[in-house]
Amino acid sequence: MKKFAYVGCLGMIGVITTEFGVIGILPQIAAHYQITIDKAGLLLSAFALVIALTGPFMTLLTSGIDRKKIMMAAIAIFMLTGIVSAMSPPFWLLILVRILPAFLQPVYIATAIAVAVAQADKKQENEMMGIVLGGIAISMVTTIPIATYIASHWGWESSFIVQAVISLIALAGILKILPAIPVREKKSYGSQLKILTQFRFQLSTAMNFLMIAAWFSTYSYFADYLNKVKSMDGTMVSYMLFLFGITGIASNWIAGKMLNKNIPLTVAIFLSGTIIIPVLLYFSGENEVAIIAVIACWGFFYAPCFLNASAYMISAAPNSLEFANSLATSFGNLGVSLGTILGGWIIATKGIAYVPWIGAIFGLLALLMIGIRSLMERKTSDLI
Repeated sequence: MKKFAYVGCLGMIGVITTEFGVIGILPQIAAHYQITIDKAGLLLSAFALVIALTGPFMTLLTSGIDRKKIMMAAIAIFMLTGIVSAMSPPFWLLILVRILPAFLQPVYIATAIAVAVAQADKKQENEMMGIVLGGIAISMVTTIPIATYIASHWGWESSFIVQAVISLIALAGILKILPAIPVREKKSYGSQLKILTQFRFQLSTAMNFLMIAAWFSTYSYFADYLNKVKSMDGTMVSYMLFLFGITGIASNWIAGKMLNKNIPLTVAIFLSGTIIIPVLLYFSGENEVAIIAVIACWGFFYAPCFLNASAYMISAAPNSLEFANSLATSFGNLGVSLGTILGGWIIATKGIAYVPWIGAIFGLLALLMIGIRSLMERKTSDLI
């Protein structure tokens, strides 16, 4: 039933608002605690690192727990994080309460998708997954900018209050709408870990990692790029972020429909944006109309990257949906880290104008992974 997918989407908005909502208030946090901005950035990097390192293991450990209970537990911890953070605790405690929900973030995402997909027909599975992961795009144009705006008027603590309220609403939705969903047959750890030895799953994991690194090598510096290379002021950049998110919401829905028909082709089409966008950005110069059109395309190609990564990895391990999904989340976060680090290095050594081309290189490598897997599967089918 679609309502299960929408409940999962609501929780996803709370999860993503908590993870990325801190980006807009880092300068205020740094000023409050009298620390450097890079130290304040630990609130984001530590969160992503915990997800990357523990996600698959936490998913395996919780695989036998009632899915409604585990979703409620995860969102409850996100809500608690918002409440404690809003009290402006000592910085070490702020980092600690930020890290805690990161342990269950991949578990929530994997479980919410599994619940939504389990209630759908085979042909609608990717569409249901798209609804759940659509919470990422929705939070980008609603809760994250709203929380940042409120923080600019009432202090950084108010941003965490917004995050806590969103998590509370999601928790109420899960409690009211989802029935108890006990795990009827718990799969052994060995049967799930077995997918790690499969070459096509390894190729799919590499594709995910490279694709997310491709997008985030540039997206992490979105505002700085538009400001320094395209000469846009802060107000115009905020409009561009909104446009980026709006086209992303539409493309997430379209990608869900397309994935139901052909997963590799859909992933390749959206991944091609990592090569197309740098070219369009280069030729758009400082023509404002052209830049706006390119950013609309950029948001369209970028938004379904997490959905495409999950669908592509699950297609390589259909019998280990939740574990494969948690691995997609973990390697996606590693991709975020690598892309951001390399993008920063390019800015420091070459200049920000060169950043999009790093994404193009990663994108080509990711397309190569798709090509190798498709060729391998074609040869296997010919032998049967």
